[in-house]
Amino acid sequence: MSSLKKNPIITGTVILTATGVISRIIGFFYRIFLSRNIGEEGMGIYQLLAPVMALSFSLTAAGIQTSISKHVAAYEAKKEHRSSVSVLMCGLFMSVFLSLIMGFILFEYSLPISIRFLLEERCAPLVRIYALSLPFAAVHSCINGYYYGLKKTSVPSVTQLIEQLVRVLSVYIIFFYCGRYHLQPKVSVAVVGLVLGEIVSSLLSILAITRFYKSSSRKRKHYLPQMPSYNIAGQLKPLLLLAVPLSINRIVLNFLQSIEAVHLPRKLCVFGLTNSQALSIYGVLTGMALPLILFPQAITGSISVLLLPYVSEADAKGNPARISRAIFSSTGFCLLMGFLATAFFYITGPKLGILLFHSEEAGLFIRSLSFMCPFLYLGSLLTSILNGLNKATHAFFINVLALCIRLSCIFLLVPYIGIKGYLFSLPVSQIAHCLFNFLALKKYIYYNKRC
Repeated sequence: MSSLKKNPIITGTVILTATGVISRIIGFFYRIFLSRNIGEEGMGIYQLLAPVMALSFSLTAAGIQTSISKHVAAYEAKKEHRSSVSVLMCGLFMSVFLSLIMGFILFEYSLPISIRFLLEERCAPLVRIYALSLPFAAVHSCINGYYYGLKKTSVPSVTQLIEQLVRVLSVYIIFFYCGRYHLQPKVSVAVVGLVLGEIVSSLLSILAITRFYKSSSRKRKHYLPQMPSYNIAGQLKPLLLLAVPLSINRIVLNFLQSIEAVHLPRKLCVFGLTNSQALSIYGVLTGMALPLILFPQAITGSISVLLLPYVSEADAKGNPARISRAIFSSTGFCLLMGFLATAFFYITGPKLGILLFHSEEAGLFIRSLSFMCPFLYLGSLLTSILNGLNKATHAFFINVLALCIRLSCIFLLVPYIGIKGYLFSLPVSQIAHCLFNFLALKKYIYYNKRC
């Protein structure tokens, strides 16, 4: 038992999972609340904002956060504490700068982005409000990356939970006052809550890391040097060497996902549905059924986040046996979780759809999506391992392949058989994703057999 407590993967996973489960429970009931107050079509409009959110985060923070996490883990393994702090500062400057530029673009060009990219003019107010959150999200994600590299998950976990609480409570309060004064709240209220959550979580992250610096310097019996003594500029090249390809990969992937999200409602219209019906189906699928299917990822996702620095450190020390053990143990756990989730959602899906969302359609989607659970949970974990092993290019092409399978089904099947074509593509693409990930990791999978 004592050895388990000392294991950073297990300890960190427990902390991340606990807060992740709580956060997802809050978010889950929040989505139920939204679906009942803004309707299925409103949920569809709100979900159309996801491509903009994903692309902007990829451009401003995603690759930088992962790069910070990996480099901090490597520096801390060598006891180079100043270098790890320099990486954080360098990443923060880059990420905030990029987020300010991106926020300005989204705010100024929200209407053409909504009409030409999202194909829905009603998304313009949502895009403008979301643009305000980008600098705060950049700060929050970079500091989280630093803590993940240290294998200290308490601060990211707490800030994640508080962000969710602030988001939900602020939206509840706005809806309450709208109802009290007989006003009709708009979909954009949900985005206001998102912005408020990012603001509060970023401020708490700054406060936490400031206190951490002071505490660390006292433990070492000296204060950390002033900012100029850190080689921040010197960390730019190594940070960018990983962040740039990761960001490019994420941008391309999110662009393909954006095509998927935007054109699915369009192709449903080609199938014969009205625009309102297509958005309603899209809202039920992505705003109700998929979040429920993704709920167990509170556990598997926590393992994925912490495996990257763990595997990165093992790779830096030249310890393939440790990497192999991590792959086998985490894969077994994810598959077990996935098959249990499949059984649960298949049996209870129709009842859950009616009970939670008052929607028979949501229940049918939940049952159909249940078959991809084992491969969905495992895929994100294997991708994290590949990134930790500097195989980001492999992960990129594997993700592109999976997305191309789904896009092919949207353009070739959905116009003729409707949403069934897309539901068919999801488990097929996830199975292909896992198989190719295993091929990329075969060196470590076969390591135990050779030993």
